Amino acid sequence: MQETHKKWSEAVIPWLLDHGIKIAIIAVAAWVLNKIVSRIIIRAVRVAVMADQHTSEEGAKKREDTLVRIFNGAVRIIIILLATMMILQEIGLEIGPLIAGAGIVGLAVGFGGQYLIRDIISGLFLILENQYRIGDIININGTGGLVEDINLRKTRIRDINGIVHHIPHGEIKIVSNLSKSYARVNLDIGISYNTDLEHVIEVINRTGKELAEDPRFKDSIISPPQFLRINDFADSAIVIKILGDTKPHKQWEITGELRKRLKIAFDREGIEIPFPQRVVHQVKSKE
Repeated sequence: MQETHKKWSEAVIPWLLDHGIKIAIIAVAAWVLNKIVSRIIIRAVRVAVMADQHTSEEGAKKREDTLVRIFNGAVRIIIILLATMMILQEIGLEIGPLIAGAGIVGLAVGFGGQYLIRDIISGLFLILENQYRIGDIININGTGGLVEDINLRKTRIRDINGIVHHIPHGEIKIVSNLSKSYARVNLDIGISYNTDLEHVIEVINRTGKELAEDPRFKDSIISPPQFLRINDFADSAIVIKILGDTKPHKQWEITGELRKRLKIAFDREGIEIPFPQRVVHQVKSKE
């Protein structure tokens, strides 16, 4: 038993002192390299984003976070792969046959890999063109939600119901960004045909101005919601369009608050918001 233990010690300890130390150095060097490259990426991205004078401070921060996450993820994968191959070589495994085998497998799945390449190329254009960033609210091919993550292959968004959608970039046809630079209150409201339009316009503009001056909401509003035009003569109402600009992500909150205030103001001013009605005439038959 002692002889076996002695032989094991004589075989393992020299290996650990030689290859084990090298493996530890490779692992530490990979970790240090990842940290150094990560810092370089952060500084380079910050300089590149700050050079764009047309991007707001909030938008620049979103784009910076998005680019840093994507580039750091790609670099991390490359470093891990290189370190793993070096460690396998130190262990004694021949990485040449592994690489050759990977090449054969790559040829076997080449037709399937074309979709991966398409996703990556599309992702590069999405990122370079700054179409959307992490934290934006977007609509992709009819599916809308908050962007939680972006990598070179796919985008992950979470909709208002809490459902997470994973969308490959190669499948994206139309992207609608609902929160880039600014957003807009776009409200249609119906009033009765016998209403004094000048009075209605005055009430709407006053309500929008009061909302924009409210300390709770003024930092979210760029321009107060105001009367724009008569948008339609509907069956039972004159439809009025109201527009105003808000900060990104704030359009829904401001629109909801505006609806509430308009209802209160209309009730106070005697302005009727009509609803569809049907008049039934009953004809008495002659006996």
